Amino acid sequence: MGLLCPQSRSRVGNTAVEVRIVTGDVPEADWKIFRKIRQAALERFCRRVLKQLEGICADESRSPLDRVGIARAEFAEADKKLAQAFDNPRRSQMLWQLAQMYGERLVAPSELEQFSKPTRDRVFVLTDRNPE
Repeated sequence: MGLLCPQSRSRVGNTAVEVRIVTGDVPEADWKIFRKIRQAALERFCRRVLKQLEGICADESRSPLDRVGIARAEFAEADKKLAQAFDNPRRSQMLWQLAQMYGERLVAPSELEQFSKPTRDRVFVLTDRNPE
């Protein structure tokens, strides 16, 4: 899943669309919802990573050295995703982080429904993922 940086280009269908995210106009109500949903999404993310690592460690068909190497690579990738979606939550970064979480399926469509329509629409554009 490829997400966009704020103020970058996006693909919607086969058409390139310029995306300009104005971060200063996030409603206060959306910011409050984000702070609550962020905690639940972070828990889901951590559980997912731990489950993946458990599976790697339990794979007896690989040597211990191979398992450690695979686990290190998986952990490094997870650490990047963790930083992008959860580090330094700020209102100015909320849309970007929410899109990261939604794109990784850490935020359910029912949770996204709590946000205002403009916020949801921006998330859909950033992720190329429409409501399910």
